[in-house]
Amino acid sequence: MLSDSELDHIAKLARVTVAPEKREQLKKDLSAILGYIEKLNKADTSSVEPLYQTTGLVNATRSDEPRGEFPMTEKLEELLIGQAPTRKERFVKVRSILNKK
Repeated sequence: MLSDSELDHIAKLARVTVAPEKREQLKKDLSAILGYIEKLNKADTSSVEPLYQTTGLVNATRSDEPRGEFPMTEKLEELLIGQAPTRKERFVKVRSILNKK
């Protein structure tokens, strides 16, 4: 079973505070988890091929090319852009956040 100092160290690493009434139960639970991990570490996996990917899918990417504007009808423009508090032509005008001085 974990010692008090080991539990304190784990709690410090996890940046959590353990209530005094929960310490004993937590030590038992963590000891059981670590015991299970120890069993898994003892399993012979030398004949098992590593599994790096389970689905067989690969990334589907598209070329980065400029495309035309979104086909916006007047009604859609009025609905979307018309709701903005401020706008400039067909664009929503927002406050600058990058060049604050």
